[in-house]
Amino acid sequence: MLWIGGPPAAGKTTVARLLARRHGLRWYNADAHTWEHRDRAIAAGHPAAIRFEALPRAERWSVPEAELIAMSLHHERGRMIVDDLRALPAAPLIIAEGTPITPAVVATIPGGPAASVWLQPSAEVQRARLRERGLSAGPLTLYRSLVGEIEAEVAEYGARSLVIDGDGGIGGDGGIDGDGGIEETVEAVEKIFAEALDEGPVAETAGERARLLRYANRATVAQHEAFFARPWSPGNARTTVHAFTCECGQADCRDDVALAIADFPAPPDDATSPPVLAPGHQDVLLSRCRPAADSTGPGCPSG
Repeated sequence: MLWIGGPPAAGKTTVARLLARRHGLRWYNADAHTWEHRDRAIAAGHPAAIRFEALPRAERWSVPEAELIAMSLHHERGRMIVDDLRALPAAPLIIAEGTPITPAVVATIPGGPAASVWLQPSAEVQRARLRERGLSAGPLTLYRSLVGEIEAEVAEYGARSLVIDGDGGIGGDGGIDGDGGIEETVEAVEKIFAEALDEGPVAETAGERARLLRYANRATVAQHEAFFARPWSPGNARTTVHAFTCECGQADCRDDVALAIADFPAPPDDATSPPVLAPGHQDVLLSRCRPAADSTGPGCPSG
């Protein structure tokens, strides 16, 4: 298990996604399980989760800061993430990332802290990145408050961190220039995880990688569907477009495919399901499983 934590706008998702593609890892994106986790909390009778759903959307972000954090389920979701990860196959390696992944959460996993890092953007870098997202005042308050929560816990546990700073580097176990592009951060995290990546196991073939990419894409679809199922949700699967990861399975592919949620291939996610591919990219699974024109058999080998 590889762990990447940090506040919003630290670059966790981008780093994890690139490393997963490059090394053949299963990418667990905590954001893609937000509404599933909220549903679990509601079923368990969690007061803050219930209050969040009951409040009008505009009022959710005007509550005091402490209540914002409580309704975000920041601490409760960490335990749910651990439960999710324990239910996944042991191979290949999983790279898990998300704001609710804290040092306290990782400390509950034997050997977890040895393969973990927290990305900590400077206030300047976080402001710039959040500004690009066009967030309103309420979410900005929550996201900035989580910085202090996470920094304090990283210090308490002596966890490994990388500070992403627009001026070059400050504190932590190393500094990353926030203006140097995401690749610099990817390379720094890759070095931290080098031993674990060498030991594996990792997906070796393009077909194995393609299946892992479908897993990640399917989680995104489920996330949107759980959101649209809420009576107060303003969106729908037909008009909401998402940039899905290309499922060609090539280690150097970085392309995305813009699709409406409703247009993503329906389950089951087996070899008969059409892959999501960027223009010109090869269908590594179906090209092996389609029967020849003169064949009467299913044409799909096991595995």
